Amino acid sequence: MGMAISKNGSNGRGARRKRRHQPMSEINVTPFVDVMLVLLIIFMVTAPLLTVGVPLDMPKTNAGAVNADTKPLTISVDNEGRIFLQESEIEPDEIVAKLRAISENRTGEETRIFVRGDKAVAYDVIARVLADISSAGFKKITLSSLPQDGQ
Repeated sequence: MGMAISKNGSNGRGARRKRRHQPMSEINVTPFVDVMLVLLIIFMVTAPLLTVGVPLDMPKTNAGAVNADTKPLTISVDNEGRIFLQESEIEPDEIVAKLRAISENRTGEETRIFVRGDKAVAYDVIARVLADISSAGFKKITLSSLPQDGQ
């Protein structure tokens, strides 16, 4: 009692299984384009937020740009004489204590400090800030300005 086998090697029931799907030779780029557009939108929205600092009307000079390997600290003085360490406002008598605490946390590294001052602020305020920075033990102090038009 044998079993009947057809020519194609199947027992008659699996004749439909013989058809195989051909591999798709095209690449569907639609999901890739969708992901790239989403990333583009994310970067366009976040790029303006990456500019850090207090809005100031800084003086313009012919000085060149300063190359910095590590991220510097920024102390800003606005046109009302308020003092900011990075983006947070601090009192003038807190400058030395906060800078000493920062220098203790950054061991073995000379920290660069950028001083940004509004051009309308009185010179004595900037001079006192520079004196406080120096008394806190910092040696790399840079006064920031904008380049003059036409440079």
